[in-house]
Formats: sequence, structure tokens, C-alpha cells
Amino acid sequence: MNRAFNRKKDKSWMHTPDALAKHYIPYNAKFLGNTEVDQPKGTEIVKEAVRKLKFQRHIKKSEGQKTQKVELQISIYGVKILDPKTKGVQYNCQLHRISFCADDKTDKRIFTFICKDSESNKHLCYVFDSEKCAEEVTLTIGQAFDLAYKKFLESGGKDVETRKQIGTLQKRIQELETENSGLKKQLWELEEQLMIAPVPPAGSISLKPPMSTDVFDMVPFSAVTPLVPIPASNGTPPPPTTSPPDMSKDLFGAEPFDPFTCGQADFPPDIQSRLDEMQRQRWRGSKWD
Repeated sequence: MNRAFNRKKDKSWMHTPDALAKHYIPYNAKFLGNTEVDQPKGTEIVKEAVRKLKFQRHIKKSEGQKTQKVELQISIYGVKILDPKTKGVQYNCQLHRISFCADDKTDKRIFTFICKDSESNKHLCYVFDSEKCAEEVTLTIGQAFDLAYKKFLESGGKDVETRKQIGTLQKRIQELETENSGLKKQLWELEEQLMIAPVPPAGSISLKPPMSTDVFDMVPFSAVTPLVPIPASNGTPPPPTTSPPDMSKDLFGAEPFDPFTCGQADFPPDIQSRLDEMQRQRWRGSKWD
């Protein structure tokens, strides 16, 4: 924090203590990115990081990519880097992990700070581009350090542990929110799949075993099984099936007439005598056959 505190010799702090202790100071800037550095501080260290990230930005611009816009929230607890639209926290750099902060004198739009990553313990240099407030952001971070250090002396060091615990809880909350977003996305994808291929309701699935076939891959005939027309393989409908005619009835559904089975009382005597003669002739003919 040498550059930020050295600048304070000829410039007073810009914000009230309560603004940084109870709230935060927001700034908008373009985020060039972060890169690992070998040392936790040093002007040449950040200059090399700035050159590297500027070169990467030129490559991205040539590919049509725009520089990411972010919102910085500075307080005595650290520097948060958020998406300006969704307000989602992308990085939460705790103040006790920031070891160096400076703005570029050769390019007054650029400001940087070095922060030790809580997971990998690597030193990362964050580089930003702001046309109007690069120096002001650097001084605001310096003022946050000054207030945090005074609070540390007043509390006898207990406040630092409290901030560490708060930072750990904030990080865990962020991880849970990310996990929750992933679960919501999976649930939405499952709902989309169910809408495309609906599952039949329980109890509607038939558990009947498939019918067995003979060696010609045909369903064997059963006298008790009704004949059901099967569509032809070429798509033409099968011919309609007809039941065999009932021989016990005539065309009009009446019992057929047999004059030889009728009783004698059914006809007059003269007709009955002729029928008897015809019956005898029929009997003789069948006998000689």
C-alpha cells in the first residue's frame, strides 16, 4: 500500500469514515483481468502485469470481444468486484489480503492492486481501466486501509479475526448461491425433457406378455381366439372377413322347406298321396344306387 499512503501526504482523504466503515463506495470501471505475480508488491511487478493484460485485451479486441465492465464496492472489509447488471459478486478481495495498490502514472486510466488468493495462496494482480477515477479509486482503497488499521488498534486485533470469519461466511454463501443456480438449471432441463417426451401415468402401462409365434413367425391359430384382421405389410387394408353361411336357414332367414319331413295332416289327401308316391320312388332310386 506504499503508493496509496504516499499519495496521502499531499492529499486528504476523500470520504467520511462512516461511508467506508458502515457502507461502501461504488465505482464503475473496465476489468482487464488478473494475472499471477511473483511478489506481493512493487512498481515493476504491477507494470509487467499491466503490460501483459493490455496485450491480452488487444488480442480480444481484434477478435471482436469487448472489455468487461464491472462495479467496485470499496469498504474497510475489502474490494468487491461485481457484475453491474446482475450485482453478482465475481471476486471478493478481503482487505487484509491486499498488499499493494497503485495507479499508473504513464497511463492515468489504469489502476491496480495485488491480492493474495484465499484458496491457492498465490498473489494475483487485478488491473482496471477507468477514464475518470483511477487515482480516486487508489486513494479510496488507501483510506479504507487507514480506517481498518485504526479499528484494529482500537479492538486489540480482535476485529481482524471477525473480518476473516465474515469473509469466510461470505465466500460460503457465494458458493451455495452458485450451487443453487446449477441445481435450478438442472431442474429446468429435466422439466424441458419431460415436456418433450411425457411419461405415461402410473398404472397405464400394459404388462401383458408378448404373444408367442410359430416357426414361420406367425401367431398360432386358436379356436377360442376371435379372428382379427391384420394390416398387410404393403399398407393396403386386408379383405373383409365373412362368416360361413348358416345352412339351417334360407336366404330370408326362414327354415328351409322339405316336403318329405312334413306331417300327413299338413296337406290335402290328393296332394299327400302324390308326395307319398314321390317318396317311394325316391327310396327305390336310392336303393338301386
